[in-house]
Amino acid sequence: MNRMDRCYEIFGWRFTLTPVRLVFFALFMLAALVIAVRLFTGFGYVTHLTDETPWGLWIGFDVMTGVALAGGGYSTALLVGGFHYRKYSVVTRSALLTSLLGYLLVMAGLFLDIGQWFNFWRPFVFWGYHSVLFEVFWCISTYTTILSLEFYEIITERIFKRTHKLILRAIPLLVILGLIFPIMHQSSLGGLFLIMKDSMYPLWWSPFLPLYFLISSFFVGSAMVYCESDLSRRAFGHCVDSLVMKSLTRTGASAMLFYLALKIFDLTRYELWGTLFNGSLQSNLYLLEIGVGVLAPLIIHFTPLVDRKNGLLVYAWLVVAGLVFNRLNCVFTSLYKTGNYFPSIFEIAVTVGLCAAGCLLYCFLVENFNILGGEHAHQVHIDAKNTHIIGEE
Repeated sequence: MNRMDRCYEIFGWRFTLTPVRLVFFALFMLAALVIAVRLFTGFGYVTHLTDETPWGLWIGFDVMTGVALAGGGYSTALLVGGFHYRKYSVVTRSALLTSLLGYLLVMAGLFLDIGQWFNFWRPFVFWGYHSVLFEVFWCISTYTTILSLEFYEIITERIFKRTHKLILRAIPLLVILGLIFPIMHQSSLGGLFLIMKDSMYPLWWSPFLPLYFLISSFFVGSAMVYCESDLSRRAFGHCVDSLVMKSLTRTGASAMLFYLALKIFDLTRYELWGTLFNGSLQSNLYLLEIGVGVLAPLIIHFTPLVDRKNGLLVYAWLVVAGLVFNRLNCVFTSLYKTGNYFPSIFEIAVTVGLCAAGCLLYCFLVENFNILGGEHAHQVHIDAKNTHIIGEE
C-alpha cells in the first residue's frame, strides 16, 4: 500500500486520497483555470477554432462522444425495465451514476462551446422549433434532469429521507421518460449530419445516420458498463457475476451485428467499395474504425476468445475505442480537410480535466451511497489504520 493512501471520514462522509486521485484533482484545477480564461476572453486564446472549423474537441469528444458513452444508463434501463431482464439489475445503479456524470460533462461541453456563454438560457425561452440542434439541446437537458431525479432516489436513502417515498412514486414515470428522451437525442445527433451530404466524406454520410448513432450508443452502453464494473472491481473490490456481464455484452454485440450489416448495405447501395479501398487517409481511417471498433470485437465475442482471460475486457475496450474513433471521424475526418484543425493543448486540458472531475465525483459517491450493492464502498487497499475520522455523522 502506498504511504500516501489515506481515507478521511468527516462527519460521516468518506473520501479517499491516493496519488492517482491527487493527479486527477490537479488536472481538474488546471482545467478550471483554462475554463476561466475561456469564459473571460473568448475562444481565441485557448482554442484552435475558426470559421472554417467551428466544431472542435469539446463538440467532437465532450458532446458527440460523451453522449454515446453515457448510453449505459438508458440501455440497461431498457433491458431491465422494458424487457424485464432482472439479472442485469445488479449494475443498474452504477450504470445510472456513470450516465449521470457523463451527461453532466456533456452539458459542460455544450456550455463551453457557446460563443456568448452568458446567453446559455436563451434556448429555454426562445424555442427554435425547426432546428435539430434545438431538439438535441432540449432532450439532453431534460434527460440530464431525469437522471438527476432518478439518482436522487439513491441519495434519499441516506439524506433527505422524508422525500424518499415521494420520489419512489415518481420512479416508474421517470424510467419511462428516461427511455424516450435518449432515443430521441441519440438519433438526432446523427440527424445533424444529414444536411451535410455535400460536405461529409461519402464513407460516413448515410440516410441511416440517425439509426447508426442510436444503435452504436446502445452497444457501447453495455461495453461501458463492463469497463466501469471492471474498474470498480479493481478499486473497490466490487465483483459482478461474469456470466451476467457476458450476457449483457452479448445483447450489445448482437446490435453491433445489425450495425455492421447496415454499413455493408450502405457501401453496396452507394457503390462505395472502390472509395473504401482507394488508399486515402479518410478510407484508411474508416477501415481502422470498422476493423478495431466493430470487426475485432465481434470476432472476440462470438468465438471462444471471449472465454479467455480478459477476453471480455478486451472486447469492451475495443468497442469503446471504436465508438470514440467513429464520432471523431464523423466530426473531423469527414468534414475537415487534413491539417485544418488540431485541438490546442488548452482544449485537451479542459477535456481531460472534466473527465478527471467525473472520476473523482464517482469515487466520492460510491464511497458514500449505496451504488455498488453495499452501504458504501471502500478502496480495497485502505485499512483502519489509514482511516482518519473527524466528528460524527
